Amino acid sequence: MKSDLIETYEKLRATYPFMVYEGFSYSLTDSELHISFEFSLADKHIFRPEVKIPLPDHTDRDILSDSLIRKLIFNLGMVELISYWKAACPPRVIVRAGQLDSKQQEWWKKLYLNGLGEFFYQNGITPGFDFMTIIADEPEGGSGPEPFSGVGTLVPVGGGKDSVVCLELLSELEACRPFVINPRGASMESIRNAGYMDEDAILISRSIDPLLIELNGKGYLNGHTPFSAMLAFNSLLVSCLYGLGEIALSNESSANEPTIPGTSINHQYSKSVEFENDFRSYVSEYLCRGINYYSFLRPLNELQISGLFSTFPAHFKSFKSCNVGSKTDSWCCHCPKCLFTYIMLSVFLPEDVLRSIFGKDLLADESLVPVFDQLTGMVDEKPFECVGTIDEVNIAVRRIIQKSDADELPSLLKHYIKQSGTCEDVSEDLKMLLSDFGPHNIPSEAKVDYLKKKINGL
Repeated sequence: MKSDLIETYEKLRATYPFMVYEGFSYSLTDSELHISFEFSLADKHIFRPEVKIPLPDHTDRDILSDSLIRKLIFNLGMVELISYWKAACPPRVIVRAGQLDSKQQEWWKKLYLNGLGEFFYQNGITPGFDFMTIIADEPEGGSGPEPFSGVGTLVPVGGGKDSVVCLELLSELEACRPFVINPRGASMESIRNAGYMDEDAILISRSIDPLLIELNGKGYLNGHTPFSAMLAFNSLLVSCLYGLGEIALSNESSANEPTIPGTSINHQYSKSVEFENDFRSYVSEYLCRGINYYSFLRPLNELQISGLFSTFPAHFKSFKSCNVGSKTDSWCCHCPKCLFTYIMLSVFLPEDVLRSIFGKDLLADESLVPVFDQLTGMVDEKPFECVGTIDEVNIAVRRIIQKSDADELPSLLKHYIKQSGTCEDVSEDLKMLLSDFGPHNIPSEAKVDYLKKKINGL
């Protein structure tokens, strides 16, 4: 018997056999670039999401007629389309807004397949590579990259510990431009606490068409989309507008681990090195040469990043990594992200500091046992959140136990000892993790040497 979700999926695909990227428009209003996209779901529903980007005070070229800007906006629309496509998963995507050669079409299909891996999994969908066909005109004479020359580094800031570490470290080397999509309290406080003024930050507004939310409420398909892919294309456009030559992300090596062990399903796919490399190739082959997209924290793991973050106490009260509490800039203290962050920081920070950050001892909360078991690999799947590897969590938990009073262990640590049956010394494992330095695309040897020096001090 088919599940209700599969029946919904098949019914929606039959009802909406195609989706159209109709076009995009952009204009200048009050020193802002206003962008609007138009997507049609089988000519029955029209979506018009928008993006607003403030422009530099002295924009020295006509951006409305700039061919590179137009090309970047078209591709930004391609990644925005994913959020609307997933409502009904039409088998055909018709691109009328621009041109794509066959290799580009395959690139976008791969992003759909892997970037929506969690969405497919949680909706009971098992797509093959033929789950969707992209129909677009081939560009005449190719669609090669355009020249671009920029100076300076754009650093996307989300308000969590990773972007804090990236911004603080890079700021010791050079002046950076913090970049935020839909600013919130934590992201702005991260920027201020790193020594920047509000006017130093580039703040853009991205809006979802309300019709999509309405359709979701009526039972259309919904789920996780590759946010970091959307961030990548927005970052590229902003860097071009501001004349910046580098985009430094805060994605770590831990993001490469699948959420479902033994599969390619990864909540963090668009934060993975696979996506990073794919995006770099796509940009250099089709969009522009002169903007270097990379993750500054790629060679590091979550324990190293947590150790580095623990050296920036000015951010302890303001940073927030909790998605549940993002709208209120708070820690919900019930989700995997909260517990994971608490565990990582517990290796480096004393309990009283952790309590001041989170408001309670999360390791003493028995209601978090199911989440704890997911993080430590005691069950079949990790949480669908941006968390570290199972090995990192286990080494962190065992390290916390080793440095704690055995007679006063909080409930989650007692549960861990009971379930694992042992808690061997992890000093050497921890030492290896804290000295590890993985593959990366960091463009400067000076930056690499600086980062290595920082982790050597942990």
